[in-house]
Amino acid sequence: MGSIYLIRHGQASFGADDYDVLSPTGIRQAEILGQHLAGLGIGFDRCLSGDLRRQQHTANSALEQYAAAGLPAPPLEIDSAFNEFDADAVIRALLPAMLDDEPEALDILRNAAQNRAEFQRIFALIIERWLSGTYDTPGLESWLGFVERVQGGLQRILECADSHQKIAVFTSGGTITALLHLITQIPARQAFELNWQIVNTSLNHLKFRGREVALASFNSHAHLQLLKTPDLITFR
Repeated sequence: MGSIYLIRHGQASFGADDYDVLSPTGIRQAEILGQHLAGLGIGFDRCLSGDLRRQQHTANSALEQYAAAGLPAPPLEIDSAFNEFDADAVIRALLPAMLDDEPEALDILRNAAQNRAEFQRIFALIIERWLSGTYDTPGLESWLGFVERVQGGLQRILECADSHQKIAVFTSGGTITALLHLITQIPARQAFELNWQIVNTSLNHLKFRGREVALASFNSHAHLQLLKTPDLITFR
């Protein structure tokens, strides 16, 4: 059987003006991941990412560790199907209707880095509305549209793959969640309960034969745990 490793990007710049930049911790996480994979002798036939900077930077930082170890690594391919959903657009579209019930939500979201727990609570409420489909608005990618986009990326991989290939996909938590939903048939709300647990640079291993895909492991981050440095284990 072939393998697809879904790898979440390293820690991004939560609370900064530009989230789509790896933090120093995120860069270190990606380097540790690459060293771990190279040390295990896991070679890849293909490596892909979405076109977001945090995804590509994670991929390149990890793959550089193969070169440092004298091991080959394939060039990084870009497929925007593996982009994260646009969380800012979802918030902008769905927040106004919540303000009567959550009058402090706007201030919490504007100061997310100082209100992490409350940010998570408000964001989870927004995501629940997005998943329901009841609040879909013109121009906003729906949950079903997002799942369809991600599914298209997976299908393109499978169409080109042989049964023994190892393929890395450097992506984001929401994209991994959509794929878990597709592969395991877990309901969307339950899938997002898992989403909140996905560690930066964690490995999610899929096995495939032809078009059949199964989940082999979820959210493995032994490469970080082994260093016994809790600050390296991050979720956003």
